[in-house]
Amino acid sequence: MAGATDPADAESDGVLPLPSPVALLRLLSCAVTTAILLLTWRVHLPRHNVGHEISFADGTVGRVYRETVLDLGKATEPVTLIVGFRLRWIGSNGFAHRLFRIESLLNTPLFVGFPGFVSKLWIAHDGNNVYRGVYEWDREDLAHRYVRALWWPLALVSERASIRYHVVPGSRRDATLSDIRLRPGDHQWWHPLTTDPPPQARNMG
Repeated sequence: MAGATDPADAESDGVLPLPSPVALLRLLSCAVTTAILLLTWRVHLPRHNVGHEISFADGTVGRVYRETVLDLGKATEPVTLIVGFRLRWIGSNGFAHRLFRIESLLNTPLFVGFPGFVSKLWIAHDGNNVYRGVYEWDREDLAHRYVRALWWPLALVSERASIRYHVVPGSRRDATLSDIRLRPGDHQWWHPLTTDPPPQARNMG
C-alpha cells in the first residue's frame, strides 16, 4: 500500500518495500554519498531541539534525542515525512532502549545520502514503545522511495507490522510540528498535538 498523500487522511499506511536487490543498491549508494557529505562537513547534529517533547494525536509522547541536518539549502518542494516502528524483543527495557539510541547514530548512512533529504528529528520510544523519525524531505516522490528502501534495514530490528509512515505534502517539518489543529476523530499516531517547547526556526540556506 502506498503512503498517504493527503494530510487529512485518517489512516496511516504501511510500507510497500522495494525489491531487495533494488533497495540494497540504493542503500549502498546512499552510504557512499553520506561518506562524501561527512568528509565535506555537510552533515550537522544541532542540539537546540534535543530534549523537546512532542505529543501526538494517539495520546503518546516522544522526546527528541537527536537531530540531523544537511546544509545543502532549503527544500524547493518540501514535505514532512513521519516514520514509525517498534523494536523487536526490547519491550520496556530501559537499558536496551538507551543502547539503541546510542547505536542508532551509526544508522546515519542509511538516510542522509538519499536524494531529497533535508533534516531529521529522532524521536525516542513513546508509551507504546514506538520510535518515530520526523523528517523534512524535498519532493514527495523521493520521500516515498526512501521509505520503501528503508523498510529492509528496519525489518531486521523491528516488528515488521509496526513499520509505517505518513507524508504531509507541501509542509516543512517545523511547520507540521507547529500545526496542532485537531479534527474530530483525529487520533493518528503521526499527527503532532503539542511541542514543548516548539522547534526553533532555522535558516537552512
